[in-house]
Amino acid sequence: DVQLVESGGGLVQAGGSLRLSCAHSGFTFDDYDIGWFLQAPAKERVEVACISKTDGVTYYADSVEGRFTISSDDAKGTVYLQMNSLKPEDTALYYCAADYDTEWGPSGCPLENYWGQGTQVTVSS
Repeated sequence: DVQLVESGGGLVQAGGSLRLSCAHSGFTFDDYDIGWFLQAPAKERVEVACISKTDGVTYYADSVEGRFTISSDDAKGTVYLQMNSLKPEDTALYYCAADYDTEWGPSGCPLENYWGQGTQVTVSS
């Protein structure tokens, strides 16, 4: 079974940085995509970044473009989300998600089947 385990969340001041990690295992095929979602209290879950294992293509939501970077270290089986210039509105529970062979669209890659447990990011003003 596919397993995703997030780490790296915490409390940081506005303008600071954090790096989230998603350790993944159990994929049967190589054509999968992995991404990061955030969910703020009382709001819907929103995809902020996604990366294709097949060709390394990335997607970013407008709200994080230029501040967040998603990357993959295949040797370590880990996907990272480097978050810079953090804002209080970035405060949320961040989830790692994955799926096989998704059809990318304007809103990123539709990841439905595999989810981590989430890691909390809190940005103080």
